Amino acid sequence: MEWEYKVITLRTEGFWGGKIDVAQKEALMNSLGHDEWALTAAFDTNEGYGRTRDVVVLFKRPRR
Repeated sequence: MEWEYKVITLRTEGFWGGKIDVAQKEALMNSLGHDEWALTAAFDTNEGYGRTRDVVVLFKRPRR
């Protein structure tokens, strides 16, 4: 089976970062799931001193 992949970077908010709009991210994930994208991994990017500026999410689905 061949796969296609999608990488999305989600920017955090707040002065120190790390804050996310859960409802907005949930709507995005549901939209991608509707298009048959499956979440395979997610990780944060450390800006220093434990601060998170971005969350990177990786999706895959069978190639159409």
